[in-house]
Amino acid sequence: MTTVTSMKCACEPCLCNISISDAVQKDGKYYCSDACANGHTDRTGCGHHGCGC
Repeated sequence: MTTVTSMKCACEPCLCNISISDAVQKDGKYYCSDACANGHTDRTGCGHHGCGC
């Protein structure tokens, strides 16, 4: 059996790969930041270098 420790952020346009242990979890999904987890309601991106979500 394989254990998943990292994955792509659940925010569709986001390019970030995240460690599950460091992720923001919301509704059973994993996100790289609060901005992504909240659907970018404040019109900001995730803030990670190289990502334009």
